[in-house]
Amino acid sequence: MDHVIRPVRPDEWRQAKELRLLGLQDPAAPVAFLETYEQCLAQPDSFWRQRVAERAGLVRQFIAEAPGESWAGSVTVLVEEAGSLDFMDTVIQQRQGHVVGVFVRPEHRGTGLLGELMTAGLDWAWSLNGPPLERVRLCVHEENPRARAAYRKLGFTPTGLVLPFAMDDSAKELEMAVGRPAGR
Repeated sequence: MDHVIRPVRPDEWRQAKELRLLGLQDPAAPVAFLETYEQCLAQPDSFWRQRVAERAGLVRQFIAEAPGESWAGSVTVLVEEAGSLDFMDTVIQQRQGHVVGVFVRPEHRGTGLLGELMTAGLDWAWSLNGPPLERVRLCVHEENPRARAAYRKLGFTPTGLVLPFAMDDSAKELEMAVGRPAGR
């Protein structure tokens, strides 16, 4: 099925909430996301409205939709400014993109949809005004080989940086990144 890949709109907070809650029920969720289903389910509608409204400016959430169907997947890219702190309270050394919240419904996995979503997110990141982003990174749990393989297929390579997993200090996350394409 052909999907339209586009940024989420502020009035689509209900659909964004539905997709996030679905993603948090996925068997890989405990090693893929930094929040739980229970935490998100307990949030009021105002939380979801604000979360989606923030997906403008230097944060953009891309979704895949087909007419008459629920959203098939989502990728969010945010800009981390040099000197700011990341999710691990580590100082960001360079202005860069960071891919988060990646989810594709099981029935759409293996169809190329993740690549389409990621391409939209990366195209947006490379097109931003201001100092150019030299790279876009993501963090993937050491025990999520399916995701690591998918990201490798999309051009992300391990950087060698290993971080403690925010939900369990005994586990590790591996940073992967893709560099700015020539001519962008």
